Amino acid sequence: METNLVILGILVLLVLMIFPAAIKIVAEYERGVIFRLGRLLGAKGPGIFFIIPFIDRMVKVDLRTVTMDVPSQEVITKDNVTVRVDAVVYFRVVDPEASVVKVLDHIRATSLISQTTLRNVLGQSELDELLMQREKLNQSLQKIIDEQTDPWGVKVSIVEIKQVELAEEMKRSMAAQAEAERTRRAKIINAEGELQASEKLAQAAAVIGREPTAIQLRFLSTMAELATGKSSTILFPIPMEFLRALDRYGREKNPE
Repeated sequence: METNLVILGILVLLVLMIFPAAIKIVAEYERGVIFRLGRLLGAKGPGIFFIIPFIDRMVKVDLRTVTMDVPSQEVITKDNVTVRVDAVVYFRVVDPEASVVKVLDHIRATSLISQTTLRNVLGQSELDELLMQREKLNQSLQKIIDEQTDPWGVKVSIVEIKQVELAEEMKRSMAAQAEAERTRRAKIINAEGELQASEKLAQAAAVIGREPTAIQLRFLSTMAELATGKSSTILFPIPMEFLRALDRYGREKNPE
């Protein structure tokens, strides 16, 4: 009788030790990849389920989006300019089985492939494209990295270039270029203003040539403008016909 009680106690103790190892609970954002004697059975979860202790092994995989900073990379652009660029990558696991079976560490592997792709893609771009067409480069990086990580069950959703650092000499050169560009635009605008003014003056001269009295009206308008305020200046316009008459009289008196 005592022997039976001892055996029963041992069995109960074994059950109490084995039972917790057989129960597995997986959260909503996780999946449990089950291996039985080294062979893949599949992914389970979320919720509670049972496995065979010492025979089955479970690996938890997080399905939430991972935000990963890509370390700063030194890149030589297509036009031979050295820059330092860092980026951020957003990705998540869409195939838990592939992320466990086909790659040792999918997060580290994604980080390394992101660094390599960042150097390769930006090395084929010019500096102006890197500074002005960043959205296009982001899409290209996302497409390439996603294609390379797809066999691992990883989906790369967003890649963003965060910062582009230039050498001080390049910053000064770009500032000088921008200043020269602003000077060029100012000269063009000034020349266009002079052209428009000359065209208007030519039109005004044509009108005055057809109507000589128009110049007298202009004189009167100018006098009205000067008469406003506290100005003490008085102008007396001389008709152009009077000056022409004086010129003709002078020629008649002195024919030489």
